[in-house]
Amino acid sequence: MTTMATKTVCALNSKCLNSKNINNFKRSAVSRTQKSVVGPKTVKRCARLALRAQASQNSKRVQVTQAPEKMSEIVEWTSNKRIQTQVAPVAEDTTTIRSLDWDRDRFDIEFGLQEGTTYNSYLIRGDKLALVDASHEKFRQLYMDALVGEVDPSTIDYIICSHTEPDHSGLIGAVLDLAPEATVVGSKVCLSFLDNLVHKPFNKMVVKNEDTLDLGGGHVLTFIMAPNLHWPDTIFTHDAKTSCLFTCDAFGMHYCTETVFDPDMSLILGHYSFYYECLMKPNARSVITAMRKCANLKVDMICNGHGPLLNTLAPELMEYYQTWSAEAMAKAPDSCVVFYTSGYGYSEQLAQALEEGIIKTGVHVDQVDLTTADTQDIIEAVGANSGIVILSPPVNSLSANKIGTVVAAVGPKKKIMVAESYGGSDEPVDVLNASFRDQNAVIPIAPLKVTSVPTECTFKAYEESGTDLGQALVCKKKIADVKGAMTNDTAKALGKLSGGLYVVTAAKGTAQSAMIASWVSQASFEPLGFTVAVAKDRAIESMMQVGDTFVLNCLPEEGHQPLMKHFLTRFAPGADRFEGVNWTPASEGSPIIVDAVAHMECKVVSRMEAIDHWVVYSEVFDGSIHKDERTATHPRKVGTYY
Repeated sequence: MTTMATKTVCALNSKCLNSKNINNFKRSAVSRTQKSVVGPKTVKRCARLALRAQASQNSKRVQVTQAPEKMSEIVEWTSNKRIQTQVAPVAEDTTTIRSLDWDRDRFDIEFGLQEGTTYNSYLIRGDKLALVDASHEKFRQLYMDALVGEVDPSTIDYIICSHTEPDHSGLIGAVLDLAPEATVVGSKVCLSFLDNLVHKPFNKMVVKNEDTLDLGGGHVLTFIMAPNLHWPDTIFTHDAKTSCLFTCDAFGMHYCTETVFDPDMSLILGHYSFYYECLMKPNARSVITAMRKCANLKVDMICNGHGPLLNTLAPELMEYYQTWSAEAMAKAPDSCVVFYTSGYGYSEQLAQALEEGIIKTGVHVDQVDLTTADTQDIIEAVGANSGIVILSPPVNSLSANKIGTVVAAVGPKKKIMVAESYGGSDEPVDVLNASFRDQNAVIPIAPLKVTSVPTECTFKAYEESGTDLGQALVCKKKIADVKGAMTNDTAKALGKLSGGLYVVTAAKGTAQSAMIASWVSQASFEPLGFTVAVAKDRAIESMMQVGDTFVLNCLPEEGHQPLMKHFLTRFAPGADRFEGVNWTPASEGSPIIVDAVAHMECKVVSRMEAIDHWVVYSEVFDGSIHKDERTATHPRKVGTYY
C-alpha cells in the first residue's frame, strides 16, 4: 500500500543490481519501442527501479476479485484495422470496459503508434452506479453492447467525464440516450465543452478540487483538478474504498494488449516513457502540481485511460513521472503562458498549435482559460512566466475584462505575442498589442491574424510562430550553452566530420515544409535506410514522425548556392517555402526539387532523441537520379555550428 508521495521499493539482493542486469534492461527496454525517450541521465536510475519492480512483482499486486474476462469478437473497423472490447473486474465493485484498438498507427498529430492503443472505461457499483469515461465513436456498437451486458444503462446515476477528448467522451451522448436521468460530473470547462459535443440538455454536476461524491457502500469519490494533463479540463477521481485513482490520460501508454494489468517492465517502459514525452512532458509543471494534490491519497492502483492498468508497478511508474517532470523543469528554466477563451471560435485549437511550436524549443508551456481563471491565477501566471501569449477573447466579455489584469501584471522584460481566435468578435489584436507596448514589454512577433476559417496551413503558421517565440525566449542561453559545450580544439576537430548538402521536404494535407540538412548518413543496406538529424525546433520536425513520409533531395556540387540560400532564408510563419522553386509532387505529396542531383522518397521508421536533435532513421522506398553530377559537400570549421 502506498501514497503518491511515497517512494515504495522492495529490498533486493545486491546481485540483482549489477551492471550486467542494468545493461540488459536498457537494451531490452529500448528494443521494445522504436522511439525511446529515456534520457541518458536517467536511464540507469530507471533501470534500477525497473529491476526492483520486477523483483517485487509478485508481492505487491493488489488482489483482484476473480471473474472471467469477457472478450468480444474482433471487428474490422476499416481495412486491416481491428477493434475489440474486453470486460474485466479490476477491484471491489469495479469493472473496466477496455476498447482495444489493435492497429491504430497514429494518435492525433503527435506521434506514430507501434502497438495500437486502448480506451479504458470503468463502472463503480456502490449504492449508486457511476460510469467513469466512455470510448471512441468507432467503438459505438461494441462498447454499447459491452455496457448493456454489464448493467442496465438506465440505472446509471453518474457519468464522470475525466476530460472531453473524443477518444474518452465520444460515446457519452450515446450513453445519455439510454440513461437520460444520469448526472454528468466534470470540471466547469469540461461540461462547457461537452455541451458542444452532446447537443442536447443533460443533468450536470460541476466539481472543484477535493469535492466529493458518495456513491454509498464506502465508495466515496474525491475529485482532483489536473488541468493540462493533457487537456485543459482534466480531472482525476479517487475511490476511497478501493484506493483506485482514475487518471484518464495521465500514467497511460499506447500499448494494446489483452493483459489488463501492467506486465513486465521491460515490455512497457519504452511505450510509457514515449507517451510521457509526447503528452505530459510539455506540461511537466502541471504533472508535479497534480501529483502534489494527490499526495495525501492512498493509491493502490492507477486506472488510466490508455494501455494496461498500473497495479504491481504503480509506485515505480509514478516515480518516473515525478523524476522526468523534475528533470524537464530543470531543463526548461524559460516558460510561457498561453491565455485562451474556451468555447470561443478557434481559441483552444489555435492555442494548442502555438503550444506545440513553443515546446519544440524546450520552453515549458502553461495554458490558462480566461473563462475560469480568477485574478490571482492570472497574476501568478504572468509573474511565473517569461513569455506571454494571448488569444484574443470576444469583445465586451468577462474574458476581455480580464485582459486588463494581464496587461497590468506584465513587466518590461516579458516577451508578448497576441493572436486572433477567429471567433467572429475578437478584441482587435492591434489594440491589445499597443497596450502591451505601452507597458514596455518586448514584442518579438507581430500580431497573428486569421482571415478565413483556419486550415492546416493556419495551424502550421501558428505552430511556427510559437517556435519563433520560444527561440526568442531561449536565444541567449542557447548561444552560451553552445560556446561552453567543448574546448576550441575539440570543436575544430569535430568540424572535420564531412557532410553533404540536402533539402528535406515534407507535406501533410495542405501544409508543406523544408529544411537544409547536412547531418545525413546511410545506416543500412537491407532495407536501404539512412539517418538524418533534425533539430527539435525545426518546423518540419512535426512532419517527420514514425510512419510519415518525406523526400531527401541531393543538391548539385555545381550551382547549388541559389537553392541553399533560398531554403536557409528565415521564412515568416505560414509562408510558402517553395515559391520560385521548380518542384513536382512525389507519390506521397512531398515536393521533389527538379534541380536536385537526385531524390529519395522515404518513410520514417524510428527516432532517437539526441538532446537538441532527433536522429530520424528512414527507409527509402523510391528514388531516381536527375543528372549525373556529384552531391555538394559542406565543409565546416567547427563542430558547434552547422
